[in-house]
Amino acid sequence: MRVLDVAAVSAWSAACVHSLAVLRPSIDGINVYPVADSDTGSNLLFTMTAARDALAEAEPATTAEALAAFAKGAVAAAKGNSGVIMSQVVRGIAESAAARELDGPGLAEALGCADRAATGAVSRPVAGTILTVLHTVAATVRDETGSLEEVAAEAASVAAEALEETPKQLPVLAVAGVVDAGARGLVAVLDALHGVISGGLTEPEHPLEAHHHHTIDAPTAWEVMYLLDGVDEGSLPGLRKTLSGLGDSVTVAGDGAGAYAVHVHCADIGAALEAGIELGRPRRVRVEPLITPTPVEVGGGIDRSVVAVVHGGPLAELLRAEGVAVLSVPPGASPTVEEMLGLINEAAGHHVTVLPGGQRLTAAADAAAGHAMAADRDVVVIPCVSPVQVLAALAVHDKDRRTNDDVVAMAEAAAATRRGELRIAQEESLTWVGRAQAGDVVGLVDGEVVLIEPAPASETSLVAAAVGVLNRMLALGGELVTVLTGVDAPVRLPGELADQLRLEHPEVEVTSYAGGQTDAVLLMGVE
Repeated sequence: MRVLDVAAVSAWSAACVHSLAVLRPSIDGINVYPVADSDTGSNLLFTMTAARDALAEAEPATTAEALAAFAKGAVAAAKGNSGVIMSQVVRGIAESAAARELDGPGLAEALGCADRAATGAVSRPVAGTILTVLHTVAATVRDETGSLEEVAAEAASVAAEALEETPKQLPVLAVAGVVDAGARGLVAVLDALHGVISGGLTEPEHPLEAHHHHTIDAPTAWEVMYLLDGVDEGSLPGLRKTLSGLGDSVTVAGDGAGAYAVHVHCADIGAALEAGIELGRPRRVRVEPLITPTPVEVGGGIDRSVVAVVHGGPLAELLRAEGVAVLSVPPGASPTVEEMLGLINEAAGHHVTVLPGGQRLTAAADAAAGHAMAADRDVVVIPCVSPVQVLAALAVHDKDRRTNDDVVAMAEAAAATRRGELRIAQEESLTWVGRAQAGDVVGLVDGEVVLIEPAPASETSLVAAAVGVLNRMLALGGELVTVLTGVDAPVRLPGELADQLRLEHPEVEVTSYAGGQTDAVLLMGVE
């Protein structure tokens, strides 16, 4: 049974450098910030060359020692976001090798460890990048029991297939007509591993013809990188949070020996360095300008996008099915600045319209829209205090209409949508219509309590309360009722409500969707 040995690790390190050197000019031609560094190929080559040299100097006696030296060299020299992530790929494999031999199943397990290490180092993983390709590889080979060569071959093949899917997963790649540059580098590294194990070619198997895009001469953002020593591991989440408030592409990656490679794209260099100084000792500081692509010209492809930020998984899936990029935020939480910047900057086109499904989400969107890292985008936030207003805005969205006219139409539709809610009272409270006890069904219209149904809440009382709320809303007119059910809503509630409304308001069209919200049993909108 063949296993990965010291000689194979050494040969792999050399093959990685050779493959990335061949591939570098093509990868450097891909420039679709914020997904890729401005020189992804050069950054990967620099990182892996330093890792190879560190391995050569270490003179290891075991496979685990060889991979540990390879990983430590990669982390210490990691350049750019792609270099940091690749260093964690090697580190994950090294940590796995310390626990077992790298035969076929061992390599499969090591790739899973690499997936967890790389993803864990990134503050906000993005679909359609190197992390997506790596995760696809790890998930595919997870239960493989074949030989070392068979697992390596499958990993390289799956990575190449996953690479071709990246433009479908990230709009900016589709607009640019390229695959993700960092992911292309990963394919080259896995190709090299397979080539060493099989004794075959180590040249990249899938040559890439990249399209180079013109860039803005004066950068408005910077790539800040440094190594951080003497930091308490428990303070790392706070460091990631601080850096995420400054920009995006945040990674804080350890080498397993107490040092951390810090990386962020931001507009405030000093703040990024101060965040590290407060926690430890930064060294080997590198600051480079970020080169961003010229916005897509109107008429030259996708010139604008509509994105949304909402609570509730089912609602997010509903919007994605309509072709809208969505940031799904846990109930009760607010998105970080980095998450909002990612949603905005990864959208296709120069103009981005943001539909936030709540007051706190609107505030977060407003903060990101004015952030320096979104300065090259024309961002408009349409205020919405309920997800039903988001749906109303999307219902009138027309990509063929002039941008300004489309924004006005969506804003008017959202503002004109009256909103109702059914909630279960959590405690005793005094309202305009009387005292509500814990467990009562409380109906609201535009944020004001309008009725109370005594506890216990049942399907019958919920239908009665919903009809009561809608009767008040429809008294001012309306043609369409949209209902979003919460996680606690009875399964038959939407159907029972629709049947009752047909009897009382046959002129009204009723549409129901699963919303997944946890703070309300029903959300209702009248247009």
